[in-house]
Amino acid sequence: MNTVLASLNAKYIHTNLAIRYLKAAAAEHDIELAEYTINDPILNIVGDLYAKKPDIIGFSCYIWNIEETIQVIRMLRKILPEVKIILGGPEVTYDVQYWLKRLRDDVDFIAVGEGEATFTELLDYFSGKIDFNQVHGAACLVNDKMHLIPQPQKTDLKTLPSPFRFEEDRADLRKRITYLETSRGCPFQCQFCLSSIEVGVRYFDREAVKDDIRYLMQHGARVFKFVDRTFNISRSYAMEMFEFLIKEHLPGTVFQFEITGDIMRPEVIQYLNDHAPAGLFRFEIGVQSTNDHTNELVKRKQNFEKLKRTVTMVKEGGKIDQHLDLIAGLPEENYQSFKQTFNDVYTLGPEELQLGFLKMLRGTGLRINAADHQYVFMDHAPYEILGNNQLSFDEILRIKQVEDVLEKYWNDHRLDETIDYLTTEVFATPFDFYQDFGTYWDEKGWSRIGHQLEDLFKRLYQFIEEYKPEVLPYVSYLMKKDYLQKHKFKPRKAWWNKEEKRSSNVYDSLLSSPQMAGKTFVSLDLNQKELHKHTVLEEGLKLLNGQPVAMYLLAYYDPKNGEAAIFEFSKDQVQSLTR
Repeated sequence: MNTVLASLNAKYIHTNLAIRYLKAAAAEHDIELAEYTINDPILNIVGDLYAKKPDIIGFSCYIWNIEETIQVIRMLRKILPEVKIILGGPEVTYDVQYWLKRLRDDVDFIAVGEGEATFTELLDYFSGKIDFNQVHGAACLVNDKMHLIPQPQKTDLKTLPSPFRFEEDRADLRKRITYLETSRGCPFQCQFCLSSIEVGVRYFDREAVKDDIRYLMQHGARVFKFVDRTFNISRSYAMEMFEFLIKEHLPGTVFQFEITGDIMRPEVIQYLNDHAPAGLFRFEIGVQSTNDHTNELVKRKQNFEKLKRTVTMVKEGGKIDQHLDLIAGLPEENYQSFKQTFNDVYTLGPEELQLGFLKMLRGTGLRINAADHQYVFMDHAPYEILGNNQLSFDEILRIKQVEDVLEKYWNDHRLDETIDYLTTEVFATPFDFYQDFGTYWDEKGWSRIGHQLEDLFKRLYQFIEEYKPEVLPYVSYLMKKDYLQKHKFKPRKAWWNKEEKRSSNVYDSLLSSPQMAGKTFVSLDLNQKELHKHTVLEEGLKLLNGQPVAMYLLAYYDPKNGEAAIFEFSKDQVQSLTR
């Protein structure tokens, strides 16, 4: 039989780990992998699958791809009415009867839970090796009633074959993210998360995981993301893996982990600060809320003071980028409470702050008890909330305005010094800045049109010009500095309206007294031609000790390595040399 395992990924750079586990587990059968993205035209996907002449197709289903996958399935059923279609994955594992009835004419079986054994048994059944009553974990409709023989036990992860040794994957390893799991399950019971449903944590064989990582790196993989729900639940295990990765990583490799911040031991962080190369590791930490009552309602145990200690220690080490997550819409967290949560976490200074909105996932405690908090949410995936007894739809839209500009201005790190000044010195709180700017952005209609890099600067300038004109001179100076230092080459045209200025006296002063721009500038030892050719000179007002000082801003672009260096010196220094 010709069997295809397919997935619609969110992006091309993503890979689907689940279908590779299934292929490895069912190695006796001839299986082809087929990956697409949710942005690919449906007809193109169907056409490609049709060309493979499959007898059986299995689809890996998640909240981000289920609706697109259903479109593919329904079109396939029209042109390949005899093909056997199997769905699996977290999105269809819960509310199985709903999915069987909704897709009764389109789907033959749903693999419930872990699929390695179930999928293999289904293929054995289709090929006549076993009887139907020997298939476990596969739900279907029989006489309009659900038939399901549960799996007798959980998979022994140490017995699973590697999903990473397929020759056809090698060519793309360098271009895509490689997903890894060293464990399944989660010890916590957060009621908004599917991981809370499975009790206990099971581990894969450590040495086998290490061998897979070595193999993947040797064949070009450079970006790894561990999908373990809590990578550091076992201190000894996390330390062993960190030590291994530090010792054996190849240049340019990056490993990302989901970390529970308040249980991270200081000695582990200190070890990483002392031994990990900068940029090797990235941590994703789910904070979600700093409201203790909210966390209690969703059975989330979190000590925010210990979490702050972890984030601060990691940040001070300067080796590891941190991605912190928030969820708007959790029980009993109103707009003001979420504002406090946002400010609590933002002030920790993570490299990325992800502001998400609660999704009422099938099977979770929050969805089951949605009426307790008067939740209203989308009928179809991703089941995002539209309101509850504490947060109105209007307030959700306002927080979405915050999310929009947060992504553009903080997480993209285009204007770090400017944003830091605005959020700490100009606006009452960081949230106030993002809310006011986000609302302004939306009212101008900018959320409905595209933007280029220069637009980000022009629109922020326009906002400050209207809302806080008294600080515009200082903001303008910082914006110019941010713009110039983020370029690798001398920009041809700046976002601001440049005025023609006679700057020859400034350059003459720099040539005769380079020390006024600092030791680093002196070490460049630039001649007159190099100075004019590779630099940009601007002026403006900078606040120093609360006082405005007229400054010069010089950006030098090294033609050899494409790096920008910024030098600042006051007008008084130049004038003192020219008197």
